[in-house]
Amino acid sequence: MADKNFKIGVVGTPGKWSTLALVDAVRARTGDCTLVDMASVSASLADGRVMFCDEDLSTYDALIIKKIDEVYSPAALDRLEVLRYLERRGVRVFSKPSTLLGLIDRLSCTVTLSAGGISMPETVITEDPGCAADAIIRFGKAVLKPLFSTKARGMAVVSVEDGDWRGKLAAFAEVNRVLYVQKMLHMPGRDLGVAFLGGKHLATYARVGNEKSWNTTINSGGKYEAVAPSLEIIDLATRAQALFDLDFTCVDVVETDDGPMVFEVSAFGGFRGLKDAHGIDAAAVYTDYVMTVLGAPTVP
Repeated sequence: MADKNFKIGVVGTPGKWSTLALVDAVRARTGDCTLVDMASVSASLADGRVMFCDEDLSTYDALIIKKIDEVYSPAALDRLEVLRYLERRGVRVFSKPSTLLGLIDRLSCTVTLSAGGISMPETVITEDPGCAADAIIRFGKAVLKPLFSTKARGMAVVSVEDGDWRGKLAAFAEVNRVLYVQKMLHMPGRDLGVAFLGGKHLATYARVGNEKSWNTTINSGGKYEAVAPSLEIIDLATRAQALFDLDFTCVDVVETDDGPMVFEVSAFGGFRGLKDAHGIDAAAVYTDYVMTVLGAPTVP
């Protein structure tokens, strides 16, 4: 039965499966749902109105952020600031924009994880190409990562065994002022997505590579498989996500000879891995969680 006492919108990307799934799930619970495209949002700070088309978002009970932009960039931080303003105006936002601001930038996420004592691959941050080259020589093989990217976009693998590795570093430095150099780990052909809802472990899936790409992302031909993680992995991922106070997220974990390590904590989490690996309707589960937080009656 629809609970029409709540007005909830979904911030996402029009036409994308996960965004539409979340819109449908909210509509099933409330009878209606607006898909908010941040490209068409305007904030008037003088009168406190934040408009999307003819809708004043400051009148909403809640907004659920599924995706802030199709491609991560500094502009995504500005979009989150608008949502942070809405939150200060009394709109409940899932997850909190102030928290998400520390996840869009890869360096910010890495610093929080490292300072929080979370095991991660060895990483060097520098603006000096010479220091980056020294790190690559020490690592033997490294991954160069842009500070704003998802699904391995813009990343480059460099190895000292490659005669042109300095050229690859120089090309990366031309478009990335800050150089994020991470030691390339020996991976078992998969990494894990440990999903959390409200800080509690929901399920874990693996992204399994197709042996034709160095990364396991679905964009590079990987596939999802169900996993029953060890208590050590669950504990590590639980401690990692707890540093960010997220409503829904996925922690990227890799199994190494030195134990599990965390690559990053996702700002928004993924629905597809949960569905393909476990048959979990993450959109519906997330919507039920949001409704419970807002005080709606529990659906039997």
